[in-house]
Amino acid sequence: MLPTMRNGSVRRLSRLASVTLLEALLLLLLAEVLPGFNADGFGAALALAILLGLANALLWPLLIRVALPFTVLTLGLGALLLNGVVLLAIAAIDEGVHVHGVGTAVVVTLALTALSAISNAILALDSGDLWYRHVVRRQLKRTQLAVDSDVPGILFLEIDGLAHEIAQRALRDGNAPALARWLHDGSHELKRWETDWSSQTGACQAGILHGRNDDMPAFRWWEKEHGRAIVTNHPKDAAELERRASDGRGLLHADGASRANILSGDAPHSLLTMSTVLDRRRQGRLGQDYFAYFASPYGVALTFMRCLGEIVSERWSAIQQVRRDVRPRIDRGGSYPLMRAFGTVIQLDLQVAAVTADVLAGRPVVYTTFLAYDEVAHHSGVERPETLAVLRRVDRAIARIAAAVEHAPRPYRLVVLADHGQSQGATFLQRYHESLEQLVRRTCGDGSVAAATSAESDESRGQLRAGIAELGTRPGVTGRAARRLADRQTEKAQLEAGEQPPEIAVMASGNLGLISFPREPGRVTLEQIEQRRPGLLDTLRTHPGIGFVLVRSERDGAVVLGADGRHLLDRGVVEGEDPLAPYGPRAADHVRRTDRFSTCPDIVVNSTYWADTDEVAAFEELVGSHGGLGGTQAQPFVLHPAELPWPAARGEDVVGSETIHRIFCGWLHQLGHDGYDAFTG
Repeated sequence: MLPTMRNGSVRRLSRLASVTLLEALLLLLLAEVLPGFNADGFGAALALAILLGLANALLWPLLIRVALPFTVLTLGLGALLLNGVVLLAIAAIDEGVHVHGVGTAVVVTLALTALSAISNAILALDSGDLWYRHVVRRQLKRTQLAVDSDVPGILFLEIDGLAHEIAQRALRDGNAPALARWLHDGSHELKRWETDWSSQTGACQAGILHGRNDDMPAFRWWEKEHGRAIVTNHPKDAAELERRASDGRGLLHADGASRANILSGDAPHSLLTMSTVLDRRRQGRLGQDYFAYFASPYGVALTFMRCLGEIVSERWSAIQQVRRDVRPRIDRGGSYPLMRAFGTVIQLDLQVAAVTADVLAGRPVVYTTFLAYDEVAHHSGVERPETLAVLRRVDRAIARIAAAVEHAPRPYRLVVLADHGQSQGATFLQRYHESLEQLVRRTCGDGSVAAATSAESDESRGQLRAGIAELGTRPGVTGRAARRLADRQTEKAQLEAGEQPPEIAVMASGNLGLISFPREPGRVTLEQIEQRRPGLLDTLRTHPGIGFVLVRSERDGAVVLGADGRHLLDRGVVEGEDPLAPYGPRAADHVRRTDRFSTCPDIVVNSTYWADTDEVAAFEELVGSHGGLGGTQAQPFVLHPAELPWPAARGEDVVGSETIHRIFCGWLHQLGHDGYDAFTG
C-alpha cells in the first residue's frame, strides 16, 4: 500500500510540475503578444505561475465563499473578474511581471484556463474521474457518510420532457449512445407509459415520488379556497403541494436523495428541490456542492467559457431558424440564452456531482431530474438539431454517473425515465393572432379578465431561483447575500395580501387552458356560465384552436363540449361527434378524473390536436409544450434493468404516474429494501 501511495503522490507532483512549467511558458508567450502584459524572462513567469497556484490553493476557497451568490447568478463571470483581481494582486508582488488593468488580467486567466483544459485532457490532472475519486471521497471520509451494503440501490435518472417516440429515434440515430448500449447489450428494456391529463412535471412527479397526484389539475391554477394562484415551481407552492401529497413514505423516504426535482419524495437528503429549498432544518442544503463546483478558479473560468459557448450556440441557432424560416418558432431573446446556459451547463454539472456523491456515499435510492432537454425543446422544438445536441449532453452526464457506480460501496441499478413528453406546434397566439386570455376578454367584455399570473415557463429560471433561495438558508455572508437576491426576485405575479382577485382568471399549462371565476364561490356550473356570461362557452367550443371544453352541469354532471357534439362523462353518453375521439381511448377516463378534483377550474379547455401533422397549439409561447392531451406529450418512457419486471400484462400501457410509483416501490421491495410494498397491479 505504501509504495502505491508514494508512487501516486510522485505522479501527481510530476503532473503538477509539468502544468506549472507549461503555464510559465504560456505566460511568456502572452507577454510577447498581449498588450498590457509583460514578464521579465522565464524566471518571472515561473514565479507568477507558482504564486498563482498557491493563491488558488489557499486564497481562492475563502474568496469564493463570499462571492458565491454573484458567481452563480453571473454564470461564473463574477468569479472570473475575481480571478483577474487576484492576478493583479500577485503581479504587484512579483516585480518581474506587469499587468495593466483587470481586463488584461481576465484575458490572461482565460488563456491559462484553456491551457489547463488541454493539459488536463492530456495528463488527466483533476479530470472528472479524479475529481470524484479524490475530492468527493475525501469529503465523504470526513463526514463518514459511506455505507457498505450488498443490497442494490436504485438511481432514478429522469430526462424531463422526453417522449417515448423521441427516445426511440434518439437511441436509433446515435443521439443517446450510452443508453443505446444498455439496450443493445440486453441489460435494459424500453417501455412506454401514459400520463394523466395533466402531463406536466408537478403532477407527474407527485405521482411518481409520492404515489398521489390528485387535485393537481395543471402546472398552475387558481385556488378559490386560498384566493390565489398555485404555481408548482414556486418554492412555497411546491412545499404546500408536497404537504398535501405526502404520507411520509414517499419513494425516497428510506435515506434517499432528491436532486433538482419539484417534490422531494420525502427524501432526507435534498438539493435544488423546489419543495424543500426554504427548509433550514433538512440535511444536504445547497452550499457545499456549489463550493466544490467552484473550488478551482480555472474550473470557474472554464465554466464561464462553456456558458459563453452555449449562449453563442443558442443565438446562432435562433438566427438560423429565422434565416431558414423554420416554423414553428418563437422569440428566443431576452434572458433566455442565460437561463439556457445555466440549465445546460451549471445545473447539469451540479447534478452529476451531487448524484455521484450520493453513489459514493452508498445512498439506497436517488432521484434526479435533468431539465436540459425539456428547456431547449420548449424553445427550439422537440427534435431540432440544437435540442438533440443537448440530449447527447444529458446522455454523457448519465454515462458519467454510471461510471462512478463501479467505485460505490454497494451495487446499483440504473433506471432512466421521463415524467412526460412534449408535443410540438405553432402556438394559439401565432395561429389566431390572439391569446386565450384575449379571446375570453373579447367575449366577456374589456376590463373583466385578468391573468392570474405572469410566471415564466423557463424551468431553468425556476431552478436558478431555487438555488438562490436555498443558498439563502445558509448562515453567514453567503446566506445573507443570497437572501437579499431572493427577496428581489420574489414573484410579482402573486397577489398581495388583501388585493381584490380578478373577476376571471385565465391560466395556461402548455396546450391546457384553465378559466376560473375567483369571486364566485364553488364550482361555477354550465348553466350559471350561460346565464351570467352568455356566448362564452359557445365561443370556446366552436373555436378552431380548441378541441374540447370541460364544464360541470347541474343536470348532466361532467360535460365535455366540442364544436359538433358533447360527451356526458358521468353517463357515458355521446351526443353528436365525440370531442374526445382524437385524444385516444382513455381520454374520457383522464378528463373524468380531473373533473372530480376539488381544485378543478370552472372551465378547462384543451387545444385542438391536428393528427395529420401531430401538432397542438400551446396557450403559452412555446414551440414544444406539455400539460394537456394530444400527441406525444402524454407518452413518456422508462428504460429499466431487464431483471426488474415491467407489469404491463396483455401488452397494455401502464397508465398514470401513481402506477409508476407502485412499480418503483415494488422494485425496491424486490431488491431487499425495507419499508416498500410489493407491486400488486
